[in-house]
Amino acid sequence: MIRYAPELGGEIISACEVSQRSEAVCRDMAHVGIAICRALSIPSGLVVGYLETLRPVDLHAWFEAYVGGRWYTFDPTQDTLGGARIAIAYGRDAADVAVYTQFGSPVDLISMRVEVEEIVRPTV
Repeated sequence: MIRYAPELGGEIISACEVSQRSEAVCRDMAHVGIAICRALSIPSGLVVGYLETLRPVDLHAWFEAYVGGRWYTFDPTQDTLGGARIAIAYGRDAADVAVYTQFGSPVDLISMRVEVEEIVRPTV
């Protein structure tokens, strides 16, 4: 079993390397799910966005797989799929959905603020 450890996000590793560890970030755990699906010829891809119930609020990754004529969401970091998800990027893997790509000197994120408000539609 791989424990979700969001504080480990600095290292880029393969799905094979993730499967040999006891801790990983959401991106890495999603890559393992994608690798398993593709080994079974199941189309799959990475999704990056926000998960309503994730604290502290931060970017999150999960994957989708095409089974039985439709796409299904899978999140290896969560016990259930509860909570709203806001997808901001879809791709084959993390390289396709990088929030930013940085070359040269390292860039430090000083602060981040994300606000999401549920809009309740009136019933007709």
